Formats: sequence, structure tokens, C-alpha cells
Amino acid sequence: MQSILEQLETRREEARLGGGQRRIDVQHSKGKLTARERLEVLLDPDSFEEFDMFVAHRCTDFGMEKQKYPGDGVVTGWGTINGRMVYVFSQDFTVLGGSLSATHAQKIVKVADMAMKNGAPLIGLNDSGGARIQEGVDALGGYADVFQKNIEASGVVPQISVIMGPCAGGAVYSPAITDFIFMVRDSSYMFVTGPDVVKTVTNEVVTAEELGGAKTHTSKSSVADGAYDNDLEALIEVRRLVDFLPLNNREKPPVRPFFDAHDRVEESLDTLVPDNPNTPYDMHELIRKTADEGDFFEIQADFAKNILTGFIRLEGQTVGVVANQPLVLAGCLDIDSSRKAARFVRFCDAFEIPILTFVDVPGFLPGTSQEYGGVIKHGAKLLFAYGEATVPKVTVITRKAYGGAYDVMASKHLRGDFNYAWPSAQIAVMGAAGAVEIIHRADLGDAEKIAAHTADYEANFASPFKAAERGFIDEVIMPRNTRKRVARAFASLRGKQLSNPWKKHDNIPL
Repeated sequence: MQSILEQLETRREEARLGGGQRRIDVQHSKGKLTARERLEVLLDPDSFEEFDMFVAHRCTDFGMEKQKYPGDGVVTGWGTINGRMVYVFSQDFTVLGGSLSATHAQKIVKVADMAMKNGAPLIGLNDSGGARIQEGVDALGGYADVFQKNIEASGVVPQISVIMGPCAGGAVYSPAITDFIFMVRDSSYMFVTGPDVVKTVTNEVVTAEELGGAKTHTSKSSVADGAYDNDLEALIEVRRLVDFLPLNNREKPPVRPFFDAHDRVEESLDTLVPDNPNTPYDMHELIRKTADEGDFFEIQADFAKNILTGFIRLEGQTVGVVANQPLVLAGCLDIDSSRKAARFVRFCDAFEIPILTFVDVPGFLPGTSQEYGGVIKHGAKLLFAYGEATVPKVTVITRKAYGGAYDVMASKHLRGDFNYAWPSAQIAVMGAAGAVEIIHRADLGDAEKIAAHTADYEANFASPFKAAERGFIDEVIMPRNTRKRVARAFASLRGKQLSNPWKKHDNIPL
């Protein structure tokens, strides 16, 4: 018996070494953790339970039978994050470059299936050279099997991808299907075709970092939701994100202890909106002064900065926030901001996370580039997302809410539950100057008349009261009381029940 136990421990030690100490040292020399070290950081101490430690590939072509490693380049299993269960896989670059084989894929499929059956998030730590070429179509089939599980799990359990090394070719599509993607600066990249292929086909000379690095995907392509300086920071931030999320689509998000009065008054918000309607201000201030302890986990902070998305807590409960940002493009909606916010709203709705919307939007960004780029359909994505959402929705209009953008931003007409406005709110078809030019075109030559018409229009429409008279605004509130009013609104909506007509699925304008 003793020899069998020793044999087990020997085999375990061999598996834990992955591709061997030399390759582990190379991984460390690049400032990267190994697959197992990453799991130690991500999960609670001693909580990891591993599956399939001794699985090996079955390929015999090209001498592969002589290159077998226990685990086959991916560590899979489950553990806890702050006591809540998650399923994980972590690709091991020290084993054949983390390349995906048929058995490697089967291990990932297995934990994805278990995540869905048991209702727990799936977190993938990606560090792979791509499909294992020696296995040919078996490896490609393995990728497709993983994609299918990502699709089935979408909207059932939260899926988080962390790109911690190379991720190229077919490998990028699994993270692309997941809910959140995070990258590590200077050590991770994603692209469908690498720099060499790009040069051959298009004659473009580009580095891997320029083509698919963290900066590219967080600020230009919107593929990634955030980037961090090293493995350690990325994994700690993933732990923080998981704390905001429910385990699955049948559970509510976790409720955390909070040490912040629900009726805290923020007198500084009374002067947040400048007297000049064209002067910008930072919407981050309002979000942080509304949130418990000022904690805001921002999503896609470096992309489409004219709209802000992320998670806060109110009275310990998770709330998704969407807010126009007057500091960038005056808070206008455009193609990128509409896509960014629409995807975030749909995630919140899929997982029963209430949505808080702060509105200061002068309209959609005009111009040929927007129209040629399809701003109509892209803007409709946000409209569609808000309209189909059945979760509690609370909206606060701080300043401008003009034209179609007023409708799109979680208005009462899109089944908003509580729609508040500050006294500084201006709800109208358009700004006073533009409206007067159209309505009183005959008086354009008379500056005195135009000024009188403008003042009259502002008195009638550049305020929240006309909308309040129609019942489109539930209440005009004092800015200082925003946290209290919003918190009470969400508290009253905890038992909300609303469903859409039966359908196989909708057809959002993609």
C-alpha cells in the first residue's frame, strides 16, 4: 500500500511541474506566473479541487507519443472566491506552448458542463499558442466543442476570460463569446492572424503589440474590457468583479455588508452641474457619490469614453450603472458608445442585475462617418437592450436629454420604473437655439425677437417640469438626495416581476 501511495504522490509531483522546471523558469523570466500559480492567486487558499490531473493526449503522429505530459497543457477544476464556488481552467504555456489538443479541449468542455449543471461562474485563464498542429482537425474540432459550450453557457452562468499570454487564430473566439475579457499589458495579445500573415497578405508591417495588444483591444477594438500591469493585479481584479456577480441566472447577486448610510446627503452634488449648459463636468463624481463607499468597478474604461459602464453597490446590493460622460464628446451617443452600453445592459438583464442610468445627452453624434458606419442600427442596439430589459430600472436626468437620445437612455417609454430628474434637467426635442431657428425661421434676422423666442422656449422646455406634467418624469429631486432616492427606489423594486412575450429569442439589430 505504501508504495502505491508513494507512486501517487510521485505522479502528482510530475503533473504539477507541467513542462518542467526549465520552462517554468522561462515563464517566470517573462514576468508571468505559471498556470497553477495563477489559480493560487485567483482562488481562496486551499480551495482548489483539480480534475483530470493525469489526462494525456492520444496523438501518435509526428513523434508526439514521445511528448506526453500529465494534464496535457491545461489545469481544470473548481474552487472558491470569497467562499463562492467558481469553475476554472488555466492553460499551461510550459506544456507544448499551451497548445490545444482534443483532450485539452475535452477538459475545458467538462468544467464548462459542470459550471452549467451546478450554477457557478466559469473563469478561463488563457495562455496558449493555439491549436496543436500535429493533431490537425482533431484540434480544430476541440476548439469548436469549446465554442459550443461557451454559447450554451451564455446567459446561464457568468463567463470571464483572462488573456495572460498569446491568444491567436481560433483561440480568440472562445473569449469573444464570454461576458468579460481582461488582458495583461505587454505580455498578452489577441488576433485572428498574426503580424507575419498580415504582412504577407496586405503588406502591412505591424508588431504583435500594435496588432492585438492590451492597449489596442481596450481602447480601439473594444474586444477587451480592461487591462492590468501584471498577472497578479489582473487576477485580484477578477476576484473583485466576481464579488459583484450572481453565481448564475437563477440567483440574485450577492449582498455584501455596507458601512455607508443609505440616506447620505451629498451637498456638493447641488453644484455639480455648471451654470453654463455647455460646460462639461465629470460624471464619475456622481457615480462614486451615489455608490456604497464610493466603490465603482468600471467596465471598458478606455473605450467609448463618452459613456460609462460598470458596477456599484447600493445598500450592499449590486447595481449596473450606465452614464453619459459630458467630458467626452459632450456626452453624445455614437456607434461605439451605443455598442458598449447595449452589451452591458444585456448582461445585467441576463443576470438580474438592476440598472441605474445617469443621463446627460445632447443627442447622437452627427456626421458622415457615423451615418456610413451605421449609427442608426448601432444606436438601435442600445434602444433594444433597454426596451427588452425586465430588471429594475432607475433613471436620473442630470442635465440634457434631447431628441431620440432621451428616448434611448432608459426613458419612461422604455419601461423605466423610476425616472427622476434634477432641477437642472433639460428635456426637449433639441436645444433652444436649434429649435428656435426651425420654429421661428421667419424671425431669424431680428436678434431681439430670436432672443425672446429662445427665452420662451427655455422656460417651457429646457426644464424637467413639462415632462413631469406628462408623467414621463416621476419626480424632480434635489441632487444632494440622489443616493437616498435611488436606493429607496431600488429597495421598492426588489419584488418586481415582468416578462416579455414568449419567443424562441429576439432578433436584436446586430
